Amino acid sequence: MRSLRVYEEAWPLHTPFVIARGSRSEAKVVVVEIEEDGVKGIGECTPYPRYGESIVSVMAQVTTACDALEAGASREMLQLLLPAGAARNAIDCALWDLAARRAQKSLSALLGVTLPASVTTAQTVVIGTPDQMANSAKTLWQTGARLLKVKLDDHLISERMFAIRAAVPEATLIVDANESWRSDGLAARCQLLADLNVAMLEQPLPAGEDEALAHFIHPLPICADESCHTRDSLPGLAGRYDMVNIKLDKTGGLTEALALAAEASAQGYGLMLGCMLCTSRAIAAALPLTPQARFADLDGPTWLAVDAKPSLRFSSGTLHL
Repeated sequence: MRSLRVYEEAWPLHTPFVIARGSRSEAKVVVVEIEEDGVKGIGECTPYPRYGESIVSVMAQVTTACDALEAGASREMLQLLLPAGAARNAIDCALWDLAARRAQKSLSALLGVTLPASVTTAQTVVIGTPDQMANSAKTLWQTGARLLKVKLDDHLISERMFAIRAAVPEATLIVDANESWRSDGLAARCQLLADLNVAMLEQPLPAGEDEALAHFIHPLPICADESCHTRDSLPGLAGRYDMVNIKLDKTGGLTEALALAAEASAQGYGLMLGCMLCTSRAIAAALPLTPQARFADLDGPTWLAVDAKPSLRFSSGTLHL
């Protein structure tokens, strides 16, 4: 017999997280626990307003699937019960965690995936003045981070990027514009980033308005984030993107994330593995995908003043496994 519990949590951040869409001071998550025969699996999601999600709407979605899940619905049935998104993610990950615990294995071992001893993760440089961003990048570099993810909006792009590159000339930089740019001047901005040896640009244009990406040769790889949720997104990316950012909150869980990774790789896309602001529980669910990712951006828990227990071990720019 199964039982399901769903509840919300708020985790304060130690520093405001500022991107093109605004600033956040806490991570609000929804947690799902599924217990069966005395064994409990747990999953976590971060509702994202950009996709029309809230704590209330996600908890309501979970509740609609409760009866079926308590009656024994499988992960495969879950894909039909709920659409891709945060609610399905929390349930799917709880079911995976339950299966791993019942088998007395780690999730990666259950899937036959061998994890490395450590994973290089991007550390985020949030939006600020050019000097603030350069100082933040330099501090991260000095504490050991080698892969830095620079958040940008539509202002002071060259000033910020020149300052950051001067501060960390040897760092690997990736840039995330969070849909804040427009097609005017896009090719020139991409060339600027390429000239500064930026390794990748993530989602410069709004999802659904990214046709301009097909009209010039990309001088650096461009990665789809908001434009790629599940395998159904892939046909619309052809000729526009070179990589896809896989996040379990977008795919609706590890089940679809694994399928998206396989299909995207087969079609020639590079893979990035990302996350929302979250606790270690959400990152643990995504770990089986890390060996496939060209870039891992899993620093969500490092923004928390206090992490959930048991917590993963991070040092600056590294997730230790």
